[in-house]
Amino acid sequence: MEPYTGLGDWTPDSLAVPGVVRPVVSAPHAVLSRASEEVDPTAAETVQLAADLVATMKVSPGCVGLAAPQVGVGARVFAVDVTGHPKAVTVHGTFVLCNARVVEATRWKPGREGCMSVPDLTGDVKRASRLVVEGDLPGSGEPVRLVTDGFEARALQHEIDHCAGLLFLDRVAGAHAIYQRKVYL
Repeated sequence: MEPYTGLGDWTPDSLAVPGVVRPVVSAPHAVLSRASEEVDPTAAETVQLAADLVATMKVSPGCVGLAAPQVGVGARVFAVDVTGHPKAVTVHGTFVLCNARVVEATRWKPGREGCMSVPDLTGDVKRASRLVVEGDLPGSGEPVRLVTDGFEARALQHEIDHCAGLLFLDRVAGAHAIYQRKVYL
């Protein structure tokens, strides 16, 4: 049997703690440019952080992902949910991963990205449109392997970058690929 599976029956309710909405920090906050620490996915503070990320993401219009550094915590934890997004093809619903890493990235394509921590700008970033990610589920610590594509793959890479201390601005080809945001969320 493979040591990694998909999300199985995991949902944010599996965390069994209510999430608290946290303020989102903006660049150039120092936590956004530092690589985050690995976490114990079974630790109470990790489970609470996971619940808080989901709660904060859900009250933020247009948000499809949120990483711990964006709420001021240098931990390798993030939430993603591309459900209902017009560009999403593969959708795993709302999930949180700890200590996630990309194990396969193919079919690179450019696309426009924005970020709650860089509220005034968007930029064109080249990302893999097919992705395999491994990480751990908060609470159980169960290892997972997600295979995804398109917009969800882009969102995962964006959040993994946050955990590595990178913003989408660090990935644009140059100043010509950065734009003033036209729609404010």
